[in-house]
Amino acid sequence: MNKTLIIAEKPSVALDISRALGGFAREGDYFESERYVLASSIGHLLSLVAPNDPVKGKWSFTHLPVIPPEFELGPTDKKSAERLKLLVRLAKRKDVDAIINACDAGREGELIFRYIIQYAGVKKPIQRLWLQSMTQAAIREAFANLRDDVQLKPLEAAARSRAEADWLVGINGTRAMTAFNSKDGGFFKTPVGRVQTPTLAIVAEREERIRRFVPRDYWEVRAQFVAAAGLYEGRWIDPDFKKDERDPEKRESRLWSQAAAQSVVAACRDQPGSVTEESKPSTQMSPALYDLTSLQREANGRFGFSAKTTLALAQTLYERHKALTYPRTDSRYLPEDYIGTVQETMRALAKGGSNAVGSLSRHAETVVGQQWVKPNRRIFDNKKVSDHFAIIPTLQIPHDLSEAEGKLYDLVLKRFLAVFFPAAEYRVTTRMTEVQGHRFRTDGKVLVNPGWLTVYGKEAQGEDANLVPVADGETVRTEDVEAVGLSTKPPARFNEATLLSAMEGAGKLVDDEELREAMSERGLGTPATRAAIIEGLLNEAYLRREGRDLVPTAKARQLMTLLSGLDVSELTSPELTGEWEHKLKQIEQGGLDRAAFMREIAQMTQVIVKRAKEYERDTVPGDYATLQTPCPKCGGVVKENYRRYACTNCDFSIGKHPGGRTFELPEVEELLAKREIGPLQGFISKMGRPFAAILRISDEYKLEFDFGQNDEDDNEAVDFSGHTPVGACPKCHARVFEHGMSYVCEKSVGPAKTCDFRSGKVILQQEISRAQMEKLLTDGRTDLLDGFVSSRTNRKFKAFLVRQPDGKIGFEFEPRPEKPGRAPAKTASKTAAKTAAKKAPAKKAAVKKTAAKKAAKKTAA
Repeated sequence: MNKTLIIAEKPSVALDISRALGGFAREGDYFESERYVLASSIGHLLSLVAPNDPVKGKWSFTHLPVIPPEFELGPTDKKSAERLKLLVRLAKRKDVDAIINACDAGREGELIFRYIIQYAGVKKPIQRLWLQSMTQAAIREAFANLRDDVQLKPLEAAARSRAEADWLVGINGTRAMTAFNSKDGGFFKTPVGRVQTPTLAIVAEREERIRRFVPRDYWEVRAQFVAAAGLYEGRWIDPDFKKDERDPEKRESRLWSQAAAQSVVAACRDQPGSVTEESKPSTQMSPALYDLTSLQREANGRFGFSAKTTLALAQTLYERHKALTYPRTDSRYLPEDYIGTVQETMRALAKGGSNAVGSLSRHAETVVGQQWVKPNRRIFDNKKVSDHFAIIPTLQIPHDLSEAEGKLYDLVLKRFLAVFFPAAEYRVTTRMTEVQGHRFRTDGKVLVNPGWLTVYGKEAQGEDANLVPVADGETVRTEDVEAVGLSTKPPARFNEATLLSAMEGAGKLVDDEELREAMSERGLGTPATRAAIIEGLLNEAYLRREGRDLVPTAKARQLMTLLSGLDVSELTSPELTGEWEHKLKQIEQGGLDRAAFMREIAQMTQVIVKRAKEYERDTVPGDYATLQTPCPKCGGVVKENYRRYACTNCDFSIGKHPGGRTFELPEVEELLAKREIGPLQGFISKMGRPFAAILRISDEYKLEFDFGQNDEDDNEAVDFSGHTPVGACPKCHARVFEHGMSYVCEKSVGPAKTCDFRSGKVILQQEISRAQMEKLLTDGRTDLLDGFVSSRTNRKFKAFLVRQPDGKIGFEFEPRPEKPGRAPAKTASKTAAKTAAKKAPAKKAAVKKTAAKKAAKKTAA
């Protein structure tokens, strides 16, 4: 009997499908029934192959641009290659005569599946499973309504176009900019991307506005008035004020000279005032249901969740808990035929029975009782739904959510309930008090009927405490009046919530919901990719987090200067990139030819490379800094140019990118002042490996790396008398001090060593601060540190550093939550300790081999 092969995107989804359809038996890494063979990918197994190695060789313009006639695929890693062997074998089975694509229902899921089929080289009939929810009923319904392959061809075209466009711009742009920056020697990798770089440009432009901002003083006049019923406050306004597009700082309440403000104060002090008042009703509708971007914005603002964290939590609530619908959506509406499902979901929520729903069940009861779920274009609109609809709760009420999962589910649940409640009703009052020809405004707003705000715990108010009643024709007295001096404020830095909004509007911050909707098709990236774009900028050290703010680094400013100097607006214009995204959407909808789109991308790539190749000037024009710290050689003024920090009075200069790492201005100031800084992380060796080091200005005024003490220095006596010990040695109980790039036992250095305790200040790219080392030596364990990077897989991981009984330092990992049906996992500390014990000497040896074999110092620039 012939069978159909089902390929899911993840093993967990394959397991859910097997349970929903029933009749499957596990056969190693796949399932089989009388009718189906069921297997899964593990995310992206294949990617477009880059020509030659991107790290070890020095890139040049010789082979640019790279525009292959056909794109070659290759496994992303060894694990992917193994899974591919299985999928290819299953796809080529003689009894498999058809294939169902059960990967995620979107552009990336389509690409994962199409690459697998292309790699396998099979030509068999294909159907598409389109899942909106992971409940068993939803899975069975989706299998009953499989889509024909021809319907998905435009989505496949858009998916391939996106991947190939990103590859062309990324490979060529990155190699061209790297070749340009590495002209004077060294290897300064300069990553750029089709969406990543315009997103960075948005943040860099805002930072430049902040840097150039000059505050302006202004004054407001505030008065307190006495009425028969009590006191109220008012603020002076100019009744003839008109908005000035040339000066957005102007407001109706701002006076730009202290004399003008004091003149108003003098005229109004102790004078009577006449009052006019206007009251009118106002309504406020609930916000629309969430799409992914609006959910990420809200979760960042409320809880500080990164876009990446919110996406991961939403995905978990969708896949594991089956509690939310598909999260990677750009729609905030539901299909018109979904009313019955929503009514059923509302009845399930009304029953409660879960901590995740809690007291909100009574609001679901109200919606059910009042029959508020009915046709409504604000909620149900087929024209506003594409492949996926808004994120809403499913019929499956979750239990045992983590704290973070519970917070996100609560956001979605409250929004889902709120949209069916009536509008909130207010009484808005504007009171004008006129004193000696000057007007003072007082605003009041009273919540009369909370409507949807009931879901968020709001209740109707009585009177507005800010507005005591005033009788018709009553005269009030000016009790107190003062001029308050204030200053204009610079624009706020972007955080993830505001950057997501800016990406959605292609650089424009859009508050109006309808306008945001209209611009969303021309945004930067898609809801599914924006989190990864922001994380990519952080990982490439173009952005750093300061609290919740996102701040561009010196490396980012250098890139923006370069692209501006080369006039490569194709990589810095959010609007232009937004147009590319719109074209991808048109391809997805069958309205634009893929070949025409790719020709435009190839042409843009050629322009980028050509401009970088042909640039002949010695330096790139830009707005460069003059340092505060004098030249360490002659005391002259040190200025920044595109490539170096150079003295204007002598031949002293240092490169801006020693070891492929870009200096921040405060770091240069410290280096010039102290002639030493570090240890600093983020340097890249000629072999492409990251390392940390101290930087010093030598006696010859050259910049040098210092990796610590070499063998000769180790045999010299070390004087620790002026140093404060970090703690007690875990091996011999002598004192531990900071020494170069290490924490060392005082008895492990000098000619008469009796101990061998040493620990690096940087372990696997994680900086070990003095406070953490103190904690390790005193308590036996650091806090959980999240910056370790595996030397084998190059992936980040979290771990505690722990003191072992033999005095060595090892890793201890967080215990993983037990999975149902599995035996409890063994504690991680013992295994991790062995791993760390094995790796620690290797790490030390590696540093010695690369840095201290011949000498402890190496010229940096």
